[in-house]
Amino acid sequence: RSYARFASEVAQVAGGLASRGVATGDRVLVHLENCPEALIARFACARLGAVCVATNAMAAGPELAYFAEATGAVAAITQPKFSRLASEHCRSLKWLALTGSDAGSDPAPGTAAAKSDSFASLHAEPLPRRAPDPMASASILFTTGTTGRPKGVLWTQANLIWGAKLGALQQGIRADDVCQIFLPLYHVVGLSWSLLAALWAGATVVLQPRFSASRFWGAALAHRATVGSQVLFTSQALSQQPVPSGHCFRQWTAARCLPEHESRFGLKLIGAWGMTEVAAQGIVGDPCVPQHPGSIGRASIAYRIRIADDDGRPVASGETGNLTIGGMRGVSLFSGYFSDPRATEEAFDAGGYFRTGDRVLLHQDGSIQFADRAKDMIKVGGEGVSAAEIERVVLGVAGVKEAAVVGKADPAYGEVAVAFVVPRPDAPASIVENIIEACRGSLAKFKVPREVYLVSELPRMGFGKIAKAALRERLHNDSKGGFRK
Repeated sequence: RSYARFASEVAQVAGGLASRGVATGDRVLVHLENCPEALIARFACARLGAVCVATNAMAAGPELAYFAEATGAVAAITQPKFSRLASEHCRSLKWLALTGSDAGSDPAPGTAAAKSDSFASLHAEPLPRRAPDPMASASILFTTGTTGRPKGVLWTQANLIWGAKLGALQQGIRADDVCQIFLPLYHVVGLSWSLLAALWAGATVVLQPRFSASRFWGAALAHRATVGSQVLFTSQALSQQPVPSGHCFRQWTAARCLPEHESRFGLKLIGAWGMTEVAAQGIVGDPCVPQHPGSIGRASIAYRIRIADDDGRPVASGETGNLTIGGMRGVSLFSGYFSDPRATEEAFDAGGYFRTGDRVLLHQDGSIQFADRAKDMIKVGGEGVSAAEIERVVLGVAGVKEAAVVGKADPAYGEVAVAFVVPRPDAPASIVENIIEACRGSLAKFKVPREVYLVSELPRMGFGKIAKAALRERLHNDSKGGFRK
């Protein structure tokens, strides 16, 4: 599609939404994998002044029901394989529209819900442009959430523009770039860091339904992709694939700068940090300047960054502290949590800074390195222990494929560290002893895991994040098993 054709279809679908009774401020559930219709639906809502509720395509029925009920969605746009799920669990919807395919694939026979309309039927008389309203609600993205129900993060029209412009500027995206996007558009990296930034620059977008390590390079070569975004899960998966020498990538933006991945893929890797509540990268590397290995970049000039200890004092270089970020609500930071003023109020400190819940390490050169989620801190005998610190040691042991460390209640110390490890097929029989020995050699005694559990896989949530809450629940419910050292 050309930009002109895209704009025309957006205006037509906006007219179709209006003709079906969708009004300014109404919420429309957009439950789709990455596909052109997902983009058209999102921008059509914005043109009309409706709110796009972009939901996780992997959501189960009860989760989808919660998203619809929590936002009061009046209608939904989805694809055939999700239509029965939506119709059965979201009964308050006035209507349901289905795309003609499942993100480009032919739908399986009999998958479409009986009472549904086609997405094509939404094309109507183009809706005229309305007066700009930057602070109007535009989108709701749900946080992954490690405890309790996910919160709806409300973005304004200004948030979308801010994310687009700043994302393009900070990443150096140009009109001649080809941006390959496979990360989901219901997450901030796929939406703001990738899609919106590319559109702002006038670049070409290559949209894939989802991540596939086996299909990634084929699409990249066919379309001569030059830029893209990665998460650690996807870049690690691609590192296991042969890298074609003739690719055209000049840079990727990822969770952190890894020199070994730059060397492996033959491109510039920009480390960056953000979250659903932040419209663009709050911390980011410079495409033209070497970045501190392992870092997430430096503070963006467009945000105010504070790193403080538990008493609120700024940390010195070489120290780890709690990250808070300042900006303008509804412009550079989210507007608030939808219909949850208490959670919104609690998310900001007295100075108006957003509490990210992340702990970061400040380097002498001003670069910042992610340390841990604050909730991942384990209190062992009153000492704070970073789960990520232990994980780095465990992952360095031969035969370890994946690892996650959580705290377990202990009558003597309050909490102790416990490691869950996915071993490689060729892992030695002594892997548990090797892990403990490595930790004893690299960490203070109180940081050494008391138990190591060998598991076939780690539970995940969202887009590949390890569900540590599920691991803690397992420890709570199961006092047996594991290897005590």
